[in-house]
Amino acid sequence: MFGHLTRRQAVRVAGSGADFGAIEIVERLVSLPDAVVRESAAAGPEPWTDLTDDGQAAAKRGPWHRAGLSRVVIPLLLVCDVLAVIGGGVVSGENWASTVARAFVVLVSFAGLGLYRPRLSVSLLEDLPRIALTALLAAFVPSALNEFLSSAVRLPHPFTETALLLSVLLGGRAIAYPCIRQARRVGLLRTRAVVLGAGEVGIALARTLEEHKSYGLDPVGFIDSVPLPRFADGLPVPIMGTPQMLSSIIREFDVGEVLVAFGAHREVELVQVLRTCDRLRCEIHFIPRLFELHNTTRDVDLVQGIPLIRIRRPSHRTFAWRFKRLIDIVVAGIGLVLLSWLLGAVALALRVVDGPGVLFRQQRVGLDGREFEMIKFRTLRPVDEAESETMWSVKNDERVSKLGRSLRRSSLDELPQLWNILVGDMSLVGPRPERPHFVNQFVTGVPRYAERHRVPAGLTGWAQVNNLRGDTSIQQRTLYDNYYVENWSNWIDVKILLRTVGQVVRGRGA
Repeated sequence: MFGHLTRRQAVRVAGSGADFGAIEIVERLVSLPDAVVRESAAAGPEPWTDLTDDGQAAAKRGPWHRAGLSRVVIPLLLVCDVLAVIGGGVVSGENWASTVARAFVVLVSFAGLGLYRPRLSVSLLEDLPRIALTALLAAFVPSALNEFLSSAVRLPHPFTETALLLSVLLGGRAIAYPCIRQARRVGLLRTRAVVLGAGEVGIALARTLEEHKSYGLDPVGFIDSVPLPRFADGLPVPIMGTPQMLSSIIREFDVGEVLVAFGAHREVELVQVLRTCDRLRCEIHFIPRLFELHNTTRDVDLVQGIPLIRIRRPSHRTFAWRFKRLIDIVVAGIGLVLLSWLLGAVALALRVVDGPGVLFRQQRVGLDGREFEMIKFRTLRPVDEAESETMWSVKNDERVSKLGRSLRRSSLDELPQLWNILVGDMSLVGPRPERPHFVNQFVTGVPRYAERHRVPAGLTGWAQVNNLRGDTSIQQRTLYDNYYVENWSNWIDVKILLRTVGQVVRGRGA
């Protein structure tokens, strides 16, 4: 069955998890001549099949290629829903305050229920339960206002208002959804896509998207290393390159969607590849394993029976992240002003007790691996610059004075980093920055260490409030830091700051 592959090679190949198990990927390798396999391995990240002139032209067509899922559709739905609420208010004769309140409730509820989430397929019947729930909520919200503000005409009962609001919201969406689908069909609202994985399911997905234009995606090519022999002559789109070329292909062809299907690469390898897309303006969907047994939810897009799950958008590309930066600027600015007397007192005490040079400056690694100069109050005077850059901090170093030990325990030595936060080198909350010397060691020795640099370094972090500070496990810190990056929200920042305050009050600093 395995041809020239040994049993060990076949088992190793099976572990890569190709379409429906090991059979497909083994079939790929067995069916290819040995010379082709060796040539592919030697070629490295070169594409199996270069794009033809026709393929390149197709990839570069479409002036509205990336507007299809968010830039036009979401604002269109927002306007449609607001106009529907206003129309309902005009019909019912309610006052403007009630109408504004209803519109606010509708927009917030729709956003929370995912009705403004970019979707490949839009269906009024699928959205009906959520629209009905929103109409019920919005009908009762203005009741308190109506006790104080009179209106010319009132409907006899809130449930009548619910029915009216449901009707206008459904009517608005009933107009918007067909318009969106038709605009996609005629090529006005479309997005270029690449399929990561040229397996059987990936090929079926690409063909489906080409046949059903209402999904708004134009597949321009596959990303894979080993072609599937039985489909090699009939691929709907060309193979553009290997997974290692993904980020460059996205930039060159202005790709807006990456669809992860089953291919010749193991998932653990693809994680690192997909991480390179964090800074790119593209969305990522993946087909779940055993999708035939997968239950569909409101977060799943169905493409003719093939489920696609959208990977959560990187935090820095969300509005909440911009709000986080605004909070950093406000808090750091106010903190520097209000705590100026404390900063001055600490500086004076250090000058008197430990001599000149109250500030300590050191190179640290922050966002995207970029170095910056971090400042803090000096609690220990290193022998030379080499010791400062390469010596690990020791908790009970005898050179630390009583004042320095007190500053470390209370974390007051970190206060000058408010300036780093104000200028954008750091954030209030994030992974603690490390020195370049140790970063170079940890990147090669600690799994996923470099991934913690996807967000700015922080004054405090999830690892620190879980007692992972000072001379503690780097592996554990990395796990906690990456958990923070993957699950970031403004609320988790609030929790970390509150727990940090508690630790400072109890004197449990570094």
